[in-house]
Amino acid sequence: MAVQLVATVEKRARMRRAEVGVRIPPLENGDRLTRREFERRYNAMPRVKQAELIEGVVRMPSPVSVSHSESQGHVIAWLGAYCAAARGVRVADNATVRLDLDNEVQPDALLRLEPEAGGHSRISADDYVEGAPELIVEVASSSAAYDLHDKLHVYRRNGVQEYAVWQVLDERLDWFRLDEGRYVPVEPGPDGVIRSQVFPGLCLAVESLLDGDLAGVLAELQKGLAAPEHAAFVERLRASHSGV
Repeated sequence: MAVQLVATVEKRARMRRAEVGVRIPPLENGDRLTRREFERRYNAMPRVKQAELIEGVVRMPSPVSVSHSESQGHVIAWLGAYCAAARGVRVADNATVRLDLDNEVQPDALLRLEPEAGGHSRISADDYVEGAPELIVEVASSSAAYDLHDKLHVYRRNGVQEYAVWQVLDERLDWFRLDEGRYVPVEPGPDGVIRSQVFPGLCLAVESLLDGDLAGVLAELQKGLAAPEHAAFVERLRASHSGV
């Protein structure tokens, strides 16, 4: 028994040494990988902060500009204020989301319902989002970005209920709602406001957002949070957590 134990320990030690000696290839933009191999290479590159697998192809964005980061900050502030008023709703920025075997993304911002509240995503054992968040918002330079092409198809196919793309250089925001398996464009109402169907009370003053007027965006959101439909939604969330 002692000899067998020693042999086992030595075998494991050899395996560890072999693993250390294996050079893991770096991620390269345009690589075609499985999700498992993508994660293996990504985890071996701690200095890389953002990389995505879209339809089995590695996408590594350019360094983030100030205009992008400020725009993303406004989106997070808007979604964060909504999240603060609705227990059971979660907000995240640049979170890794495992959608399917060919797609692992890092959306600029997302809003998701907890499973207890009827959400379609969950947090994995290794602390990543698995499944489709209810709302995803991407900040893009223009309509030429893959956010409005490859990513849009991936999000639609995986059941992301609402998807918004803010094209900073074009000064435009597109909002899509999933309807019978396809994305339908959503236009602002006569007051210039888009209202989420998934998250009652989540209102977006589009022109204020495009103008960089965060105060105006949050002021309009407060109107939505004061609406009866938001109060009813909050009550449903409360009941789902209490098991009523």
